[in-house]
Amino acid sequence: MKKSVLAIAAHPDDIEFCMAGTLMRLIDRGWEAHYFNVANGCCGSTTLSRQECANVRLEEAQKAASLLEATFYPPIRNDLEIFYDLGTVQQVAAVLRQATPQIVLTHATVDYMEDHQNTARLAVTAAFSHGMANFETNPEQPIFEHDLAIYHAQPHGNRTPLKKLSTPEIAVDVSDLLDKKKELLACHASQDNWLDASQGMSSYLGSMQKLNAEVGAMSKLYAFAEGWTQHLHLGFAKNADYNPLLEAIPDHATRL
Repeated sequence: MKKSVLAIAAHPDDIEFCMAGTLMRLIDRGWEAHYFNVANGCCGSTTLSRQECANVRLEEAQKAASLLEATFYPPIRNDLEIFYDLGTVQQVAAVLRQATPQIVLTHATVDYMEDHQNTARLAVTAAFSHGMANFETNPEQPIFEHDLAIYHAQPHGNRTPLKKLSTPEIAVDVSDLLDKKKELLACHASQDNWLDASQGMSSYLGSMQKLNAEVGAMSKLYAFAEGWTQHLHLGFAKNADYNPLLEAIPDHATRL
């Protein structure tokens, strides 16, 4: 059976910020990678119209996915319009059934903005329904029945919305991948000025490096790392000890 990993993020550049290193580790071990941003990034500009911005960010995301050699799935919602509703669950579930993953990477369930939190909820329900023949997806896709595991990334800033430090369960070493992560994130060049203007992030590449350095320090092993917390196995895998991420890259990951 092929090994498949699906990254489900809210906006273009979210995968590159907190998931791309782990994707690269798995790709290097022969895993198929799948790349899905739920929203199109249309609000990420102070100068472009919504449609112009969405068009630019689509090209940027497609370029990043191509560099990863990942299968790209187009966005299905506008920014700030990611809601946990039946129609969106059905569309996200259709993407998940196409990817047939053993690993799903997505946002933290508690994060700094609702688009991230709602994306995490959508990913969890889509994964939960992967073997339910009576749950209809849009478009219709066949079920699959193998086990899967969901891993939640660190919240943005490595902090909860109430400013509490978030410590992951697993750290994945990305020290030797940092330059490649920067190359992937730099595909989203439109976000440099936007993130500076909207969130005070004067260098989005430097901000990514700083967040990975903080997780690396938490690991006490790595200079730079991405952090993950595994979702409860119930409904997704038969055994509580099912942990395909650690099994796939034991020499580049550690429990905290």
